[in-house]
Amino acid sequence: MFKALVVNKDDDSGKTSAAVQELSLADLPDGEVTVAVEYSTVNYKDGLCIGPGGGLVRKYPHVPGIDFAGTVEASSDDRYKPGDRVVLTGWRVGEAHWGGYSQKANVKADWLVPLPEGLDTRAAMAVGTAGFTAMLAVMALEDHGMAKNHGPVLVTGAAGGVGSVATAILANLGYEVAAVTGRPETADYLTALGATRIVAREELNETVKRPLESENWAGCVDAVGGAMLARVLGQMKYGASVAAVGLAGGAALPATVIPFLLRGVNLLGIDSVMQPYDNRVRAWKRVASDLPMDKLEAMVHPATLADLPQLGADILNGQVKGRVVVDVNA
Repeated sequence: MFKALVVNKDDDSGKTSAAVQELSLADLPDGEVTVAVEYSTVNYKDGLCIGPGGGLVRKYPHVPGIDFAGTVEASSDDRYKPGDRVVLTGWRVGEAHWGGYSQKANVKADWLVPLPEGLDTRAAMAVGTAGFTAMLAVMALEDHGMAKNHGPVLVTGAAGGVGSVATAILANLGYEVAAVTGRPETADYLTALGATRIVAREELNETVKRPLESENWAGCVDAVGGAMLARVLGQMKYGASVAAVGLAGGAALPATVIPFLLRGVNLLGIDSVMQPYDNRVRAWKRVASDLPMDKLEAMVHPATLADLPQLGADILNGQVKGRVVVDVNA
């Protein structure tokens, strides 16, 4: 027997409830690899799946947790053997398939990535899906020509999970980072991560009639979307790129094509869920080499399975700062 956070749904009322329960291996869905989960984390999707579902959960009962890190216990796939340390993000695990809020998980071998040297399972989940996404965004910006001598790089939603890791990685690589936040109390936190400038959200969250403004930013990791993304597009330097990773400010994009046509601005979509294996391996190796572990540790807030129902509500309300690391065995 082992413990897991199980979400149930009342058929009559349609309401969901989450609680820690004991399960057996027979309860787990089919999978080629059984992993003894050690750590998971909390993402916005997790908040939806712990709570109302957000249209992500296909059937109940359900075990959320869109990412986890642990040690292989059994495998029918030759790529993995007992004792291997692995990390999983994406592939709709924790949504359509039972996820990481459990001491055991059964998953497909294709969904796993070997943990790179320099990262243990706790650090991997301090990074988690958010940090993995941040690294994908930085890699995409560099692949499209972003360089340290081109000027400041903007990070929106900087105090969140993706923004925190992006800020730390970019600063460690030598970029000048301008961090956008709507929470003034996070300024010291962002400065400690390496931000050289704090930009108040109010400066960017209103649309303007002019399709182009002064060229301010050599790159941008955008976790907000909506009106802020539209505004930022008009402030990018010639040929610069924005990596779009989130929609905290809304899915609509009230923009024009002028920045693309007159300044050659690039809007790069970053998806972490279906990312090909080779790029996953590349990103995790870059995380191990380019994310300073002391800065990573400064982002971490520890949690247990029992804390998850409240944390799920908190992240939906924008009340989670940095990275929550869930010790599923605590």
